Formats: sequence, C-alpha cells, structure tokens
Amino acid sequence: MTGYTHDAPQILDADASWDLVEGTHVARLAVSVRGEPDIYPVTVRAHERTLAFRTVPGTKLATLAINERVALEWDHVDDDGAWSVVARGTAHRLRTEHEVDPVREGADPLVPTVAVPTEEWVVVEAHELTGRRFARAEP
Repeated sequence: MTGYTHDAPQILDADASWDLVEGTHVARLAVSVRGEPDIYPVTVRAHERTLAFRTVPGTKLATLAINERVALEWDHVDDDGAWSVVARGTAHRLRTEHEVDPVREGADPLVPTVAVPTEEWVVVEAHELTGRRFARAEP
C-alpha cells in the first residue's frame, strides 16, 4: 500500500490526555440505553479536571438516572497527526444552583454548539482518562 506507514500509536498518560481535552468543546457521550450502547454528541466543558455538559430533559438524561456509568470521547485530526482521548466515569446531574454555579463560572464558559435550550447540567467524575496520539499517513 503506497503512502502507508505503520507507526505504533503513542500511549498518553492521564496528564497529557487532560492537556489535550482542556479547552475543547465537543465530545461524544457513550451510555447504555436498555442494555444497548448509544452515543450522543455533547458540548463539554473540560476545565481544571472537571467535565461538565448541559442537556435537555429526554432520553440522555433519563438514561443517566438509571445508569450513571458513562464514557466521553474526544478526537482531533490535523496536518501533524491525530489524537483520541476517552474518559470513563460516573455522571451526576446537578440539581441546585449551589452545585451549578462553580461549574458555570470560570474563564472558559460552556457555550452550546447548537441552538438548543439546554437546561440540565451534568458533571462526569472521571475515574480513568486514556489517550493515544497517531502519526498521519504519508500521502
């Protein structure tokens, strides 16, 4: 195969993985819905090792009430290569202004990517963060 190089992915430690996702905004939330895996795009605030997103009442929020174990995944591709980071953890719905205020405040406010009136706040307590960096294929 012309242009294909086989460089092993670089395994990233938790610190390097946090550095990549801090300041990003779009991730995918993986959950189990009635025993089946499902994935939702979410606008995430990854700041000071806290992961938070806003959502509307519905399937996603109802699923988190039943099964709080989730995964979040980010990836990025550019001319230099690609990376992927996965956070596994526990999701908690924030119910009071006292809980929401520290997440809402800060230098990097959570601004939804799409025009949907997101009302509910969820924080994911990451128990594990793993990442990989990949070299780009030669053209």
